[in-house]
Amino acid sequence: MGLKEFFGRWRKGENERAVERAEEESRMTPAERDLDEEDYEAHKEDIRTAGTSYAGFDAADVARNELDDH
Repeated sequence: MGLKEFFGRWRKGENERAVERAEEESRMTPAERDLDEEDYEAHKEDIRTAGTSYAGFDAADVARNELDDH
């Protein structure tokens, strides 16, 4: 598999996840969207805080992966 094909498949997967997320958000109420946004921002802050200590580096990697899936 060439790089062009690899990136094409990766991009297609990203597009599918974005569509799924948009469909999920379209079914949310405004209050649910606000809560989801607060959770997202809190998660980002957790990653930023965890990444500042040696013990938090692994936790930050795990949280970052969860954030990417979000």
